[in-house]
Amino acid sequence: MFSKVHKAILGLIFLAAFSPATAHADDEIRIDFPAGGQLKVRNDFGDITAEIWKNNHIAVSAVIGGDGSARFTRSPILIDNRGSLVTISVVRRPIDPAVPIHLKIKVPNDADITARSGQGTKSSELHVGNGGRKIDIQTQTGEIFLVNAIGVEFTVPTPKQPELAGTNNSKSAAGTPAEAVTNDEITEGDVIRVDSQLVTLNISVIDRGTNRGLLGLGQSDFKLFEDGQEQRIVQFESSSAPFDLMLLIDLSGSTREVVKLIRAAAIRFVEAARPADRIGVITFAGEPALVSSFTADRQLLRQRIETIDTARGDTKLYDAANFAMEEVLKESKKLRRSAIVLMSDGLDGTIPGVSGQQGSRQTYPETLRNIQEFDGVLYTLWLNTEYEAMSPLDTQPEAFDAGHDRMKEMAGAGGGVFYEVERLTDLAGAYEQVVADLGTMYSLAYRPSNSTRDGRWRAIRIGVNRANAVPRGKRGYYAN
Repeated sequence: MFSKVHKAILGLIFLAAFSPATAHADDEIRIDFPAGGQLKVRNDFGDITAEIWKNNHIAVSAVIGGDGSARFTRSPILIDNRGSLVTISVVRRPIDPAVPIHLKIKVPNDADITARSGQGTKSSELHVGNGGRKIDIQTQTGEIFLVNAIGVEFTVPTPKQPELAGTNNSKSAAGTPAEAVTNDEITEGDVIRVDSQLVTLNISVIDRGTNRGLLGLGQSDFKLFEDGQEQRIVQFESSSAPFDLMLLIDLSGSTREVVKLIRAAAIRFVEAARPADRIGVITFAGEPALVSSFTADRQLLRQRIETIDTARGDTKLYDAANFAMEEVLKESKKLRRSAIVLMSDGLDGTIPGVSGQQGSRQTYPETLRNIQEFDGVLYTLWLNTEYEAMSPLDTQPEAFDAGHDRMKEMAGAGGGVFYEVERLTDLAGAYEQVVADLGTMYSLAYRPSNSTRDGRWRAIRIGVNRANAVPRGKRGYYAN
């Protein structure tokens, strides 16, 4: 918690946090950081030292603590550069040694810094310079050390915020901060721009004979191809790895009796999920509403689900789907897999023939492309609400067909499964099937050998070295 961080910052500068015998996992990497950009830093395996310097780019390195003998099979630093948003995190595979990984990062002095330690329930905001760039620093198990290496002044909004250990600090540092480097000492060639991001795939593998998921597969059982070229798998998670699961529930047109069934089915989903899975809930009609952010507290989830009631407004399915993807991106832990489970009849008001509705601001093609780029899985449960059209003002049969087909296409684009739910009383069983299917899913990641970001579609093919094995997941992505 922040009392821990506060005490550490008052007494130490970053080198004091590390063992004298350390193994350097990576040389310093420099990354371009555009004006107005955002940086998110997360380390769940050790401390984070953030040093303020005068340069406009970021520099990052990792140090593996211990007796000096520990070595990783690959660099634990994972960088995802998406233009204005740069994400830096630390990863550790099961075969890597279980030792602390300390992250060191240098950041520009014209930024607003938010530092969060422990479980992330409290935050400390340090406003530096003009605040043109946002930096968010988080650690689950370690401490955060903020180092002022250039002597600039900082404004701390409240007296409870942690202080910066700087050049004017009266306490001596157990290490020497790096010397300030002026911008004209850094040439263009010194700054590394990360042009190839990590591509993550969530794959379920089905036995063709039994139609059941295959468990117990290892990384060596998979081969991965992009545009026909085999790629090296750099990360692998077994089917037992936990998920962040977001339930997205359509309430448009629901009566109180219908909502009771929807609540009961959602609670069944919570009860069927694995204990390590975190669950969130969003409902929508005219506008999406966050019922619960991600949590593993099952009792709290049940309480919040019981608050679900009828909602007003026409169906804006595509707006809700985009809202859910943004919420997952914001709330999901970097090292967790994520999935959205969408229940709807698919009748967004933009579909021709839907009775008297105003539809989503986001178009269906835009939404479908966002689903293809979503770093997670999308399952869709299509609920049959079709009725006989008695007049041209009623929703027409072709609109129901379009809603069905689009829900199926969305699941295909999201690498998930499409379920048909003919009666609302079948919804709970469908949710349980989704949970069972997610329990057979593997996660693979690779850095594309073709690092060109030309916006083109890259086709992905997965091979599994097992008889009758059928892999199921996303079929590609746009190289943006």
